[in-house]
Formats: sequence, C-alpha cells, structure tokens
Amino acid sequence: MRWLETENFRSPAALARFVLTTLIGLGLDLWTKDWAFRTMAVYAPNGAVTSRPPDPQIVPGLLHLHVTTNRGAVFGIGQGQIWLFVGVSIAAIVFLTYLFALSRRQRLYQVILGMLLAGVLGNMYDRTMFGYVRDMIHALPQWPNLFPWIFNVADVLLCVGVGLMILYSLVQRNPEPDEAAKEEAADA
Repeated sequence: MRWLETENFRSPAALARFVLTTLIGLGLDLWTKDWAFRTMAVYAPNGAVTSRPPDPQIVPGLLHLHVTTNRGAVFGIGQGQIWLFVGVSIAAIVFLTYLFALSRRQRLYQVILGMLLAGVLGNMYDRTMFGYVRDMIHALPQWPNLFPWIFNVADVLLCVGVGLMILYSLVQRNPEPDEAAKEEAADA
C-alpha cells in the first residue's frame, strides 16, 4: 500500500458518494437547526435560549421538538471547552478523509464516512459560529429520566454512522491474504 492513497480522490463515483452524503447530511442538519431556532426559540437579554411553548409534537409522547443549546459535547460533557472540541473536530475531519482515501471500492463505507463527516461539520459549524451546538430533537419526553438528552440531526448522523461502521466492520469480508498481496504488488 502506498503511503497516501489517491485513487478515491480521482474516482468521480467514490467522491460523489462521500461528498454528496456529506453535503446532504450537513445541509439537512443546518436547515433543521435554522428552522427550529428561527421559529421556536426565545432569546433572553442575558443570551439564554429557551423554547417557545408548546413544543411541537412529532410523535405524541415519543418525539417532540424543544430548542436548547449545548456548550459541551455528547450528553453535555465538557461544558465551555469550545476550542478543544473544534480541535477534536478538525482531527476527526482529517481522520475521516484519510479513511476515505483508504476505502478503495467499499461503497457503503464511503457513504458511512460521509455521514460521519456531515455530523462533525454540522456541530463544528455551530461551535465556531455561535459558541454552542443547537439542539432541538427530544426523544421519549413522556418517560422521565429514561432519555433526557436533546439532540440534532448531526448527532443522529454521528450515532447512526458509528453504529453502521461497527456493523460494517463485523460483516465486511476482509480480502484473503493472497488477494491483499496481489493488490500490494500491483500498487508498488
């Protein structure tokens, strides 16, 4: 294997899977955040953001919208560490791009990487533009303390992407050693 694979960066199909998935996911995330905060948020003079009641019910008792801000990471961990999370996001962007470069002809894997990149970019955008992540999706609101967290489309893309990556790694057939050796020889 060459030190830096460039085959996927020259493949229109591979780039389309990775970049289009990223753009669609990022667009959906930013659009839903903009819509929710434009139509449901109440901004206090001290900068606090609250949700205008009543919260819209998507699936009564199971899923509703409630705008809030998160100055931390997943589950509110690391409150106020914006630049740490931006740094981690930049590292994740570099790593996901590297994984894409190595993904060869793994089409589903390229889509999964695009989902992950969209999630990283969506939340990084919020952190750099607003100083917090905009959240609005509240699952299981009628079941207190079961799942109190409020999230956004970027978080969904990240969680689903990680889950799919784990499943993909479990079911993806690795090339036989002879096949891998032939590919290595062909690359040299």
